[in-house]
Amino acid sequence: MIWRIKRVDRLVAYSTFSAVLVTWLLLVGLDAAQAFVREASDAGKGNYGVGTVALQILLTVPRRSYEWFGNAALIGSLLGMGALAGTGELTALRAAGLSKMRICLSAAFSLAVATLLVAAVGETVAPAAEQQAQALALRAKSDTVAIGQRGGGIWARDGDTFINAKQGTTRQVDGVREVSLADVRVFEFTPKGQLLSIAIAETALHRVGEWTMQNVRRTRFGEADATSTTEATTHWKSGLDPRMLALSIVQPDYLSVSDLRRNIRYLKRNGQDAQEFEKAFWTRLFWPLNVLVLVFCALPSAFGTLRSGGMGKRIFIGMVLAIAWGFLQRSLSNVGAVYGVNLAFATALPALLLIALAVWYFRRAG
Repeated sequence: MIWRIKRVDRLVAYSTFSAVLVTWLLLVGLDAAQAFVREASDAGKGNYGVGTVALQILLTVPRRSYEWFGNAALIGSLLGMGALAGTGELTALRAAGLSKMRICLSAAFSLAVATLLVAAVGETVAPAAEQQAQALALRAKSDTVAIGQRGGGIWARDGDTFINAKQGTTRQVDGVREVSLADVRVFEFTPKGQLLSIAIAETALHRVGEWTMQNVRRTRFGEADATSTTEATTHWKSGLDPRMLALSIVQPDYLSVSDLRRNIRYLKRNGQDAQEFEKAFWTRLFWPLNVLVLVFCALPSAFGTLRSGGMGKRIFIGMVLAIAWGFLQRSLSNVGAVYGVNLAFATALPALLLIALAVWYFRRAG
């Protein structure tokens, strides 16, 4: 049966999408405003002024828009459908012969294009802007230490010492943030710019207040010669703040699918744990499906409980559903990681369960 767009479809789509748009702008605006207030407390550190804070927060707006769109789509669609229910238009549409499924599909399809566009922003503009925002804040706050991302990985400066790492990861261990660098190169210079030494290490790990380098090959340059030594383990004295370095390493949740895939391959190739990146990879890949499925399955409530409720009730229901959905996704993903279940299946399972529930509901509702 060919889907034909009718006037009623446009009515439902307009009511739903306009409510989603307003909700989305409010959520992103409130989140950005709170972030600005938090960051403003650091104003005055180095060159980190109010203007830099505003620019840094502005650069994070694409990432915040991507993160909040799912919640905005859920809450806004309930508000839009609830508005139609409150004016009796949903009842009129049902009396005209439109099924609940048809009305819900009209609302969900109106968000499909927007969901794909937001997903595209989350894959392109958001990760790049987030890296720029973090680099801007770090450069402005630091006087002697500079950290940034370049094509060759992570670059940092600590006085006359320059550090390059091809790969950096950060994780929480026993409540403490641990930073690990791989394929590390440390270049030491004199104040006049002469190269003193180059140290190449397989890994560098910051733990318990100090850096430890593994499998180190160090070359020292004299006036007329160069000497090389190797060490299995050595301690690295550096003023490089691991807390700042952790900020320069973009979290897996903020990376694009292509960057996540590249990190996963790198970690596996070097025998390291890639689960955190794999969970983020599958979450991003299934994100558009999850948004649309959740909205589609939440809309039938507009035909019942929302008909007699006000805006507060609709917002409350939307928030409860969003929190429950997020908890279910994280729980199944973590359980899958612990018990060795395929992470793609564990991530897709909540959406599959909702699809099965929707099929059962609409067959029963008719």
